[in-house]
This record gives sequence, structure tokens and C-alpha cells, in this order.
Amino acid sequence: MNLVETSRAIQQGNVSLGIELGSTRIKAVLITDDFNIIASGSYVWENQLQDGIWTYALDEVWSGIQRSYAQIAADVQGKYHMTLTKISSIGVSAMMHGYLAFAKNGALLTPFRTWRNNITEQAADDLTQLFQFNIPQRWSIAHLYQAILNQEPHVNEIGFLTTLAGYVHWKLSGEKVLGIGDASGVFPIDEDSGTYSTAFLGQFDSLHDVKRYPWNIQEILPKVLRAGDPAGTLTRQGAQLLDVSGHLQEGSLMAPPEGDAGTGMVSTNSVRKRTGNISVGTSAFSMIVLDKPLRNVYRDVDIVTTPNGAPVAMVHINNCSSDINAWANIFKEFAERLGVDLKPDRLYETLFLATTKADLDAGGLLNYSYLSGENITKMPAGRPLFVRNPNSSLTLANFIQTQLYAAFAPLKMGMDILKNEEQINADVFVAQGGLLKTQGIGQQILSNALNTPVTVMSTAGEGGAWGMAVLAVYAKHGVGRVSLEDFLDQEVFTNPDSVTLNPEPSGVAGYEAFMKRYQAGLPIESTAVQCI
Repeated sequence: MNLVETSRAIQQGNVSLGIELGSTRIKAVLITDDFNIIASGSYVWENQLQDGIWTYALDEVWSGIQRSYAQIAADVQGKYHMTLTKISSIGVSAMMHGYLAFAKNGALLTPFRTWRNNITEQAADDLTQLFQFNIPQRWSIAHLYQAILNQEPHVNEIGFLTTLAGYVHWKLSGEKVLGIGDASGVFPIDEDSGTYSTAFLGQFDSLHDVKRYPWNIQEILPKVLRAGDPAGTLTRQGAQLLDVSGHLQEGSLMAPPEGDAGTGMVSTNSVRKRTGNISVGTSAFSMIVLDKPLRNVYRDVDIVTTPNGAPVAMVHINNCSSDINAWANIFKEFAERLGVDLKPDRLYETLFLATTKADLDAGGLLNYSYLSGENITKMPAGRPLFVRNPNSSLTLANFIQTQLYAAFAPLKMGMDILKNEEQINADVFVAQGGLLKTQGIGQQILSNALNTPVTVMSTAGEGGAWGMAVLAVYAKHGVGRVSLEDFLDQEVFTNPDSVTLNPEPSGVAGYEAFMKRYQAGLPIESTAVQCI
């Protein structure tokens, strides 16, 4: 659209809003019906470790959303000289899993427990054994059952259980619903029915420790919707929550709220069977849309769904970019002492490009990027750790190479399970995330790590907020007009701007050498967790 057409779309309200609450940033984007971003806003936040629980304050959820929206409104006013008053459709996405429990009167019963908490091991093990279906520690049902096993008093008062995206959607629309992708991180989904597995619901309610509560599991879970299903409208109270200036009108169509995995699949056009995508950020996950069920149950492979309900094999790691960010801040501080002000893009570009001179095996250096526990390597807590021996080659190039290698290491371990045990691999992975923005450096390392081609689109840094906005546009099409796969192929990704890198044999060998050292050194990390 040109300037005049975009101005007309804004005036008529033919724009859609996508909001995503990620681990380190809340982002909102406003797009036209041709899927171009016309305004954006963001808010930086961090989880807090309080009484041993990783959490975010719900007050900051709203202050972050409101500031992000205010930036969009100001952007529209500045560029197009008009006030944003009407939005045709809105979608909310957020980090998946976790635990938000509310009483029947809407009161929060316990602080938000995020996906980052490794505190539900017994519950996850017991439920996996009961269902013969992998229940990760992050999932909402694992958090609920662990609270039951711990005999936490709040469990008796639960009237509603949801995710972060479901909570925000509820407050904006009054509807207690979830998109099927986000719901698949709450409780196992039955592909045929498109909702929670009836058999598993019955098994859970029959557990001795569950029977004594006044609720049953189905009545406290959100209703499950597929992409394209109507999920309510923006209420007057919701509009006031979103836009504190009071200009935004009620009535926007609400898309089913989704998890960041679902929006990652949409923003990389990876919802069709046998496609794969990877999202890298504070955490990282890879997903392959399955055309057949797995033969076995694996504790390191989750079964979730696309936003339209197809089963997906997902490998999720709790730690990816946080340790790199911490080291980058050290280099930034050093630059400031020299009187050099490095903007973030220049800082990361300078550090990442240094790896072009690195040894292929990273010079014998070793790093564990664990700010929190890591399920795949069976670490209950995190101790970021850098290790070298006297013969290691400690150079800047090798040091940064080690950081990037370590960021993807647990992901490779999980993906190797699918490749070696189930002979499942994507022909190419479409990847997104901030680590992939610098001239192909992270992209090439990821391709070498997985020994698979990796494609990065021009929207790699935008990620989920844009993907959620696309789902909001899709919601306007109505149920059944066109499948989500065809919608993305035929209307959204008609001329994708992307770059694909293939694995380099020498790089693959170098990464394998690093992985042998990484796996051999895991007892060092385990000892650090015990001693520090």
C-alpha cells in the first residue's frame, strides 16, 4: 500500500494488531491487510526469581502492553497525522506453558509461574507414566498437579487456569479461551476432536489426590479454538486497558490467543505437514509438523500442535541467548570505558563477525549457558559456566564461537533423538530470532549444528508479534474459507525475502567435536549446581 492507501486503511479501521509477550520483550505491531507493518512498539522486561520461582508481575504485563500500544498510536499520529481509533482484529500471543491460577471471583491465587521453572519433576514424571504421553515440567497441568502433590492451599479455590496469552485475552475480551497451539502446552490435545483428550481428562480426575477438590479439570481449563475461529470481541473495558488515552473503540474481532510456538510457525510459514521451524531467543525451540505419530514417548520431545491443530514434535530448551547477552554487556561496558558508545546491532555484529577467524572446534573452549535448569541435560538449576584447559586457544573469535555453539547445544541433543530414533528431520528449517540477524553467522552455526539447511526470512527479528497479527487477519476470513496452510502460501508469503545456508562439512565436523567435549563436561555443570 502507498501512503494514501495506508492512511485510508487506518481511518476505516482496516488494520490488525498483534501483541506478543516474550521472555525479554513485549512487542506490538500494527499491520494492514497486505501484512506490512505500519507501526510498532515494544517494552523490555525481565523475569524475577522470587522465593525460588521465576515470575513476572501482572501489573508489569499491563504497563508493558500499554506502553507498546502507546508507541504504536504515536507512530500512527506522527506518520499519518491521524488518531488510531479503530482496529478490525486483534491477536495476543505469549510465552507458552506456565501456571496462572485464578479464583472464581477472578483473583490471582499465586504469582505467575513461568515456563522457566523446573519445580514439577515428580508431577511431570507421574503424569507421563499415567498417560503414556510426555508431560514436560513446563506444562500447566504439571504445575497444577505438583501444587496438588505439595498440598498448596490455593488449589482448593481454583476457578480458572490459563496461560499468559489466555489471561491477557480474557481481560481484553471477557472470553476464557485458548488457541489450540497454546492449549497444547496446557494439557494433551486430541487431533481428531481438536480439544483436550477426553481419556486423559478422565484419568486425571480419577487420581486419588485430585478427587478431593471441588472442581474437575475440564471445567477450570479454557475452551480450545483453532486458528480462524472467532474468539470474542474487544470489550469497552478491554479497550481502556489497551489504550489508556481512551481513543480506541471497542468491538475489534479477537483471534484465538496463541503461544509463541504457534506464532513462530506462522511467521516462518511452517504449519504444513513435514515443514520445520526454529525460534531462538531467551529459550529456543525447534518444531517439525508430523505426518505420522511418533513410535515412542520421549521425555525430551513435546507433542504440541500448529494453530490449526496438526501435531508437532517440539524440542524446547530453557536457555539460549541470555548468557550471550550477559557477555555482550561486558564488552559494551569495556567499550564505554574507552569512550565508545556501541549500539546493540553494532555490538553484536562486531562480536559475531569475529567468529570468522575461530577454530572450527572453538579452540577447545567450553561453555554452559544455563541461567535456569535445563531438562534435556537433566540440570535442575542453572549455573552459567565457562571452562578451558591450559591447552585451549583463548581468543576473542573462539570465545564468541563457544558462546554460539553452547547456545544451540541442548537443541541439537534433542533434535538428534528425532533424527536417530524416529528418522524424522525437515528438509530445511526456517529459523527466526535475534541471534540470526548478523550476516548469517548464527544461521551458519545452526545449520552446521543440525546438519540441515537453515532459511532465515527478512522478518527474522520481528517474529511472533507479526505472526500473531497475521493470525488476527486470518480470523477476519471466517471459518472454513481457506486453510491456514493455503492462506499463508497464497496470500502472505507470495514473494518471501529469505536466505538459505547449507551445512558446511568442516563446520559440521567442528561442531561435533565441540559436542563431544560438551557432553563429556556435563558433570562439571552438575557439580556447579550442587556447590554454588
